Amino acid sequence: MEASAQPAYPAHWEADVVLRDGGTAHIRPITPDDAERLVSFYERVSDESKFYRFFAPYPRLSDRDVHRFTHHDYVDRVGLAATVGDAFLATVRYDRIDRQGRAASLPADRAEVAFLVEDAHQGRGLASTLLEHIAAVARERGVRRFEAEVLPANRKMIKVFTDAGYSQSRSYADGAVHLTLDLAPTAESLAVMRAREQRAEARSVHRLLTPGSVAVVGAGRHPGGAGRTVLAGLLAGGFTGRLAAVNRELPPETKVLGGVPAFRSVREILAPVDLAVLAVPAAEVAGLLDDCAERGVQGLVVMAAGHSPGQQRELVRRARARGMRIVGPNAFGVINTAPDTRLNASPAPRLPAAGRIGLFTQSAPMGIAVLDELESRGGGLSTFVSAGNRADVSGNDVLQYWHDDERTRVALLYLESVGNPRKFTRLARRTAQAGKPVVVVRGGRHSGGAPPLGHIVPASQAPEETVAALLGQAGVIQADTAVELVDIGLLLAQQPLPGGPRVAVLGNAQAVALSAHDACRAQRLRPLPLGDVRDAADAAEFGSAVAAALADPGADAVLVALAPTVAGAVGPDELAAALRAASAGARGDKPVVVAQLALDELAREIGARSIPTYPSAERAARALAQAVRHAEWLAGAESRGRAFEFPDLDKPAAARLLAEVAGQTTARDTPLSPEATAQLLASYGIELLPSRPAPTAAEAVAAAEALGYPVALKATAPRARHRATPGSVRLDLATEAELRRAYRELTERLGDPSRSRPTVQRMAPRGVDTVVRATVDPAIGAVLSFGLAGPASELLGDVAHRLIPVTDRDVAGLVRAIRAAPILFGWRGSPPVDTEALEALLGRLGRLVDDHPQIGAVELDPVVVAERGSAVLSATVRVAPPPPRPDLGPRRLPAY
Repeated sequence: MEASAQPAYPAHWEADVVLRDGGTAHIRPITPDDAERLVSFYERVSDESKFYRFFAPYPRLSDRDVHRFTHHDYVDRVGLAATVGDAFLATVRYDRIDRQGRAASLPADRAEVAFLVEDAHQGRGLASTLLEHIAAVARERGVRRFEAEVLPANRKMIKVFTDAGYSQSRSYADGAVHLTLDLAPTAESLAVMRAREQRAEARSVHRLLTPGSVAVVGAGRHPGGAGRTVLAGLLAGGFTGRLAAVNRELPPETKVLGGVPAFRSVREILAPVDLAVLAVPAAEVAGLLDDCAERGVQGLVVMAAGHSPGQQRELVRRARARGMRIVGPNAFGVINTAPDTRLNASPAPRLPAAGRIGLFTQSAPMGIAVLDELESRGGGLSTFVSAGNRADVSGNDVLQYWHDDERTRVALLYLESVGNPRKFTRLARRTAQAGKPVVVVRGGRHSGGAPPLGHIVPASQAPEETVAALLGQAGVIQADTAVELVDIGLLLAQQPLPGGPRVAVLGNAQAVALSAHDACRAQRLRPLPLGDVRDAADAAEFGSAVAAALADPGADAVLVALAPTVAGAVGPDELAAALRAASAGARGDKPVVVAQLALDELAREIGARSIPTYPSAERAARALAQAVRHAEWLAGAESRGRAFEFPDLDKPAAARLLAEVAGQTTARDTPLSPEATAQLLASYGIELLPSRPAPTAAEAVAAAEALGYPVALKATAPRARHRATPGSVRLDLATEAELRRAYRELTERLGDPSRSRPTVQRMAPRGVDTVVRATVDPAIGAVLSFGLAGPASELLGDVAHRLIPVTDRDVAGLVRAIRAAPILFGWRGSPPVDTEALEALLGRLGRLVDDHPQIGAVELDPVVVAERGSAVLSATVRVAPPPPRPDLGPRRLPAY
């Protein structure tokens, strides 16, 4: 094949991936320019691996082989390579074949696939990762099945295929195992992919947080400056591994700097380096990558700010291509308080106390503030990552690590943006369900978020209220400030979750207890009758009162409110010990929190005994309320409900209609005609109330006679439908005379009928007007929304949201989540409406959008929910090319 005839290079197949051991590799299509790399790679492969690949001794590749394996049409013949730096680690290729196993081209839908992995890199998950990527390429090119011949002794490769989760069959003939894989993603293949993703990304962060050796690059010759500060922190914290200081301006004779071995270059360090902290100006960072790769560096903490987006992209690309991950740029650093690590690779002056809280921040100042707040209140830390611009390592990566980390009980994150909302909510839900609550503060959420400096993903168009609702659906506890983040984190890390909202309030004075009682009620907790502890009570009396409250089966939590009294108070040591003893003597299933006013010494003593203390009853009650709501979510998350199944759905009819629309337009966002909208919705059992256009009074009368009186007359032009002034709708028109009079009044008020678009519609039963919407956000996914029609949703924003697909439990919660929900259930004596019919409608719409990803938006407005049944009066549907679904695979790090 001539070079000029080489097909266009499919750059979108390139991907950075994390391997099983936490290292990174780059996957890309093989090109004719790879001939020398392929030959070099083949020379490093053992004779046994070559035999397994070709079923015969095959010591070297011929020129013809090299040409065949490097020249592809990227349709019927495709080859991919996993690379680090300039070297191949593994390759995979497919060749399209017919049913007899002979070379074929389109429309044949099967292909033969084969792998080769360098022996030194076997066991790193390369073959499994390449299988995911070559399968995705194959599906894109119309291949639906892979076939592979594997020698029985090649158990590793057989395991790669059988563990992939695809539907498959196996046979044995001519001394080989014949495997056939159906490449359609399955629930099992998706679960396998995500489990591998979790292990790989967790391992990647684990390598950053548990290095055996650290080099601080840019350590100054004199104390002060970022590099020497980090070096001092590592020494003061008692880092258990090897340390090295690097400064290119050191005199050749300098062998020690700041008490550790000193070098002028990372290359001069003879032993491997696991983590490099780059405390150098931004302009010098890129030049250090090759040196770090040479020494086997696994992770980089880049402290410098000032990288342009282009420089940042190139930095990440080069680091990943060399097997390294980056924390930063503009990072504050990483901390791990584990006794066998004691890592403080940050400018923090000391290693925090060990504890159960994991902390992730983007902002360095916020990281410092939260660390100080935790320390001042007796909160211990397990690990800390401050990722700065979050160019590579993100909160998602760290969540993957915390999921398995036994030392982390609660995850706290300060995020300036949620780079991949779909993945974040999935990981947060899984982490929370594993018993590790996820608490998040999102900076800039009311002002559009921070400028995107990290992952380049489709921007979410969803308003803040929608994002907040979806995070809540995933079990994320949302705090408003960094201080509240700590308030909630301390409670969740140090105390059990409450079993309900009933709170026993104890105070050392009536006014103090009453204030705490009111604070609980403001947070929708249920405080029990006040319990007083006399002003002069000693520590034993306090302890007895707390123990009695904990033993009360009617209490789910205890709030102790304390303030200075005229009669004085017991010593902080004694009181703290009494409270701790009472709490420890209980069953351990009820949290105890303390609100103290102007008793800072007492707060320090109590906090040191793992009882969270707050400077006001309001903050204590708010943290407790968040814990109660999380416990309720956790109880419900164990059973997500039943998936909707409707026997009358006509999925093929909907697919045909949508395909026909797609074939008639090249627009990326197309509204369906009213007729097509009605047909599409009807295929899923959603019937529109019959209506007919009425461009003249005579045609309005004819429409009413066809539909049957009584009817409604309404203007359907957008400018009229949403007018605040009355007159665009007339209801209960029972006779021709009434209809003609209404038509005259409507056209006099709104003008030319060609602009107001009068329509006659059969009257719907009286009920509550609601609005149902489904929209597809490029970053979040498909969202189902519900609210009451009119000002309740439009002006007050009283709308609830759930991610699609939805279960019966999801839609029941959706209907009840709006503040105006009591209107649906018989508010102030009004008859309750048929919420069961409403929930069925929501379920049908959820199925429609989930089954057909080319549907971009659906609006049913209004939906009248009556005492029996519901009626959809108006609907619009828009279709568009389906957005990409990176969460469905193959695994890849975010692109830049």
